[in-house]
Amino acid sequence: MVEQLKPRYSVNWINRIDEIPQQEWDALAMPLNTPFLEWEWLNNMETSGSAKAQTGWLPQHLTVWRDRQLVAAAPLYVKGHSYGEFVFDHQWADLAQRLGVQYYPKLLGMTPLTPAEGYRFLIAPGEDEDELTELMVAAIDHFCDRNRISGCNFLYVDPQWRPVMERHGFTSWLHHSYIWQNKGFKTFDDYLAVFNANQRRNIKRERKAVTEAGLQLHTVTGEEVTKSLLSQMYHFYSDHCDKFGWWGSKYLTKRFFEQLYPKYRHRVLFIAAYNEAQNPHHPIGMSFCITKGDRLFGRYWGSAQEIDCLHFDACYYTPIEWAIAHGIQTFDPGAGGRHKKRRGFPATANHSLHRFYHPRLSQILRSYISQVNEMEQQEIDAVNQDIPFSRREPQLNADLET
Repeated sequence: MVEQLKPRYSVNWINRIDEIPQQEWDALAMPLNTPFLEWEWLNNMETSGSAKAQTGWLPQHLTVWRDRQLVAAAPLYVKGHSYGEFVFDHQWADLAQRLGVQYYPKLLGMTPLTPAEGYRFLIAPGEDEDELTELMVAAIDHFCDRNRISGCNFLYVDPQWRPVMERHGFTSWLHHSYIWQNKGFKTFDDYLAVFNANQRRNIKRERKAVTEAGLQLHTVTGEEVTKSLLSQMYHFYSDHCDKFGWWGSKYLTKRFFEQLYPKYRHRVLFIAAYNEAQNPHHPIGMSFCITKGDRLFGRYWGSAQEIDCLHFDACYYTPIEWAIAHGIQTFDPGAGGRHKKRRGFPATANHSLHRFYHPRLSQILRSYISQVNEMEQQEIDAVNQDIPFSRREPQLNADLET
């Protein structure tokens, strides 16, 4: 009897995703729910100058091959800071400094500048996931040891992937985002029905304020997305970030937006606000979303004028209306903002995964993370108790108070 030998894998580290043919990478990424691990999005981050060594995002992607076939990959970055991650690990960096441990550089697994759940290793269908995961974790450990890197961190991880990595010795840290769930809604009135009477009136009042300002909101997606709109979106994004100075998180370049046009606009959704009486050809504000399958992701927004409630309508209400009409099941509107809860976005758990290579730092992480996670869960519970939902189960398509 001839012994069946395990397939022979080879590991290769690359520092540009365009070293991998798009078709091979996307064969691993396209089946996933997240659009942000697809080759086009990641390559745009790099070639636009948004995520590069000079901005503190040194690409160091792990790939696994069997012969000449790509069977697994992990988009990874060596980081010299924690900006653009939206998981605030500064307390761990401060602790490391007190212990005399060099916290930076660190190895990071996430889509750069994109705080949306779904990160995981990309593994080809039909492959032995456990074997490849073990191989990839060992390669990461060796890479970090060889380069004196303090730790490896995966952010906004796929919930189904988390227990896999916990079995490989990574520690989970609990966080939360604000996520809208489609509860079988057929109309926008169904969405309104989940709120108490006072909040229904507030939402209607906010949308009415936009209409009374002379604005009409239009959804633009796919082939309707023009180069001009993408350029305008960059300027809205840039100006909005500038209002917050150092904390404005202006990480993306104009070229990033422009490069969405040829091959990625099929995933783009704009909510564009026009004053058609004054200038019907140029929006005065826009929100920018990405969609894939039954998921919608809000990314950025900006406006040339301060108009009461336009932000709420362009970033929440009109996208929700579009989502209901197109069978979207979850809508992640983007990072931050406890005001989202009043619009029906409950605090929803997400996790990051961490491995520190310094023994003392690792011991403290493992000793105290349960307490940290318990406090975070209490915060999630407190947020959700304060959402102005109706106490009774809504009757969909019911008549609503005005």
